[in-house]
Amino acid sequence: MNKEEICYMSACDMVDVIKRQELTSLEITETIIERIEKINPIINAYCTPTFDLAREMAKKADEAVKKGDKLGALHGIPTSIKDLIQTKGIRTTFGSKIYENYVPEEDEVVVKRLKDAGSVILGKTNTPEFGHVTITDNLIFGASKNPWNLERTTGGSSGGAGAAVASGISPLALGSDGGGSIRVPSCLCGIFGLKPSYGRIPKYPRMGVAFYTWDHYGPMVRYVNDAALLLDAVKGPHDADKFSLPEQNINYLEGIKEKPNKLKIGYSLDLGFAKAIDPEVEKNVLNAIQKFEKLGWTIEKAKIKLRRAELVFYTLVTAGVAFDHKSELGKWKENLTPGFAKQIDIGMQTSGDAIEKAINQRRLMYEEMYRFFQNYDLLITPTTAVPAFELGSVGPQKINGKAVSHSGWYAFTHPFNATGLPAASIPCGWSSEGLPIGMQIIGRRFDDLTVLQVSKAFEEIAPWQDNKPQLS
Repeated sequence: MNKEEICYMSACDMVDVIKRQELTSLEITETIIERIEKINPIINAYCTPTFDLAREMAKKADEAVKKGDKLGALHGIPTSIKDLIQTKGIRTTFGSKIYENYVPEEDEVVVKRLKDAGSVILGKTNTPEFGHVTITDNLIFGASKNPWNLERTTGGSSGGAGAAVASGISPLALGSDGGGSIRVPSCLCGIFGLKPSYGRIPKYPRMGVAFYTWDHYGPMVRYVNDAALLLDAVKGPHDADKFSLPEQNINYLEGIKEKPNKLKIGYSLDLGFAKAIDPEVEKNVLNAIQKFEKLGWTIEKAKIKLRRAELVFYTLVTAGVAFDHKSELGKWKENLTPGFAKQIDIGMQTSGDAIEKAINQRRLMYEEMYRFFQNYDLLITPTTAVPAFELGSVGPQKINGKAVSHSGWYAFTHPFNATGLPAASIPCGWSSEGLPIGMQIIGRRFDDLTVLQVSKAFEEIAPWQDNKPQLS
């Protein structure tokens, strides 16, 4: 097995070869570190590597195998963590000059669970300031670049993670998603990303309220099995997070071995409000949807209308951003990303009445999805309305000749943060420029398993992993 094959090996396969010591965790880790040192200067995926720690953790993992100790689900697997997630003893900047030298004294619950499962921590991946935008760029580390075209965006805010996984320098990546931040970079970088049900993975300790009821932690990977593997390791309730969900006693890795016999799947190319979609995205998603008919599932175009979805997202998130950061605006304004400073200004002007109207509209959006799932088992949409666009832009102003809002290109993702439903992005095709296109699979409340099962079924019908970006 050559070095590239090791770097692109699935995490599930890594677990097996480490347990049998056909390859040691240290051998795998050193191979990936060597590739990071070569590739990361090109794509800027990692902002804070932790190679010494990774080597130490890998050695301990191999010693545990030799001793015959009980091994965790992720034993010896090199893993990256987004820089919005706090890590004990490892710098966590949140992509902001304000926290440029901040080193947490405590791991978040999800990080502790990764460690308890045996993960080897490779480092932190790049993110925009406080995850405020769906591209990945900040004033400390600069922009992450799309490995399929270095002049294009990775998306965000888990853009460093998306680039790392696609480039074979992170077998497992932990991302977060407050409006599309796992699914968007997974789509634009050509990998699989899962936003589990809200509360499936607990969040504690955390800072601020801006995304308090919006953001989900989840896996970003190249194989659907690996997403299930990671989710099994970190899911489950925690008393410090009042929104964390009770254990369902579901083993996702085992569960995705089965395919549902009957499914009724609805699809939408606009959710009743999205203004435009790139023709290549539309064509590839429609072609992908038809593949499900091979499994005997019913597919039909669905009537769904999510009213004022963009207003709900923008109003509540900007108000939260203002609450969290208004005191820093005066002292730190020159060191804030301009778009982030603008968000604070706008949020400070948001009235209480506007916030309550948005909260009420969010309720109505959830009720619309409740009614949808009375008739369907799943909803399919594009993940983004366009493939990856130019680096330095925050998004296209026009799509297919039609003017769109600032969030028009990711209109399909944020509604499912507002509703808390499980949603995944899976590669489903390629643009004429060789850029990945993603399809979004949304499940009913708490039904992460069906989302994963259908994702696995599509992966088997239309695998994408043999296509790799050429970076060396």
